[in-house]
Amino acid sequence: MSGGPLPCDATARSALAVFLARAGPETANDTRNPPGPTDSPPPNPLLKQTGHMGATALLILHIAAGSVALLTACIAVVAAKGGVYHVRAGRTYAIAMTVIFLTALPLAVLGASVFLLLIAVFSFYLVFAGWRFARNRRLRPHAVDWLAAAVMGLTGVAMSAYGIVLAASGDSQWVTMLIFGAIALALGLVDSRYYLRISRGTAGSRARRVQRHLTNMLAGTIATVTAVTVVNLDIYPVWLPWILPTAVITPLIVWWNARIGRRARQRQA
Repeated sequence: MSGGPLPCDATARSALAVFLARAGPETANDTRNPPGPTDSPPPNPLLKQTGHMGATALLILHIAAGSVALLTACIAVVAAKGGVYHVRAGRTYAIAMTVIFLTALPLAVLGASVFLLLIAVFSFYLVFAGWRFARNRRLRPHAVDWLAAAVMGLTGVAMSAYGIVLAASGDSQWVTMLIFGAIALALGLVDSRYYLRISRGTAGSRARRVQRHLTNMLAGTIATVTAVTVVNLDIYPVWLPWILPTAVITPLIVWWNARIGRRARQRQA
């Protein structure tokens, strides 16, 4: 039999090439000369590894989990909050995002991609913290909650530092790193402050717990939508598809938080 690649393997390699070309840092020449619609993606070190069946299997699993995450995120957003469909969709979404994280780590390491590694940690924390806020109805932060918030804060620092490195090298992806780094720092600090207030007995409000759950889960949804946008939209500058979902969905998070807070105040009145 011939040793040619299977169709699914070829598709996976192509998808990986496109994703890494658009997700990873660009070269200085790319910054000066925007790629045209017919340009081929620049070579990436990870593509040398995709001939290995394990890497291809990881990518296929990663893509499948991403599809499940996108579908269940949409269901959780539109379903009645706290209802059966919302809860089941949310659980499936959290599992899918965990699979995405566990497959993204080795793919990022194989490709020596600091960018993707930081994005993977950033995205997973959002869903993990959101799930913890939903489960922790007794409002008692555990060691894992403190640790996760600390990791998120450190990830924000690392993103900001890497953004400065990219800016110094003329890579326009510094915009993505600095914005996401600021978001990571803010969420890590806000969640840590919330845990601290709970420990002191000054933040034991169900509404605030729901707000933290909502904020983190919708932020995780932004991460899911961003991955789809980056792969499927050929937009220049390269940082725009990374930031666009954040710019569109963040106002919804702010509005929903305000709505929950307003209802809570009305119930107390």
